[in-house]
Amino acid sequence: MAALLLLLFGLAALFTSSDAQEAYDKLPESYRRGVDLALEKLNSHAGIQHHFLFFRSIEKSDIEAGFDVTYIYHHFYLKATKCQRGTADATACRFRNDRPLIDCAVCYKTFRGGIEQEPKPYVHCVHRPALTEEMTAGRVGHCNAMGYSSGAPTLLASTRTK
Repeated sequence: MAALLLLLFGLAALFTSSDAQEAYDKLPESYRRGVDLALEKLNSHAGIQHHFLFFRSIEKSDIEAGFDVTYIYHHFYLKATKCQRGTADATACRFRNDRPLIDCAVCYKTFRGGIEQEPKPYVHCVHRPALTEEMTAGRVGHCNAMGYSSGAPTLLASTRTK
């Protein structure tokens, strides 16, 4: 009986870790690049001890401006795993449930699928309990003011896709 319980627990852990990678893999490539930017910025902080993975999208929008130019806005959560920061193969990393989510918003311009350096991509991540309405409004304002408007619609005025 104990062996069966241990086997079931092991299978549940395997599915949990594969679900984390599956959520990331289901994102379109243009959105994955923004998640990678956020993870890179997060891992550059000395205080981060755990490996983080993409958890889920909250809001996604994009504007195709023509000539292979697209403006992307992505609001999503990152979640800590039980692996240490810098883990190369994250496929076995399981999510921790004792840490708050990290709430991220990114906006950037792509040309032919690659992120353009001008205007500079915007990445804002904060532990979810510390996120305020002012920060949220600041994110939206920053993305709209960054020049992502080519004279007509703004980035966040586009239709939402989930």
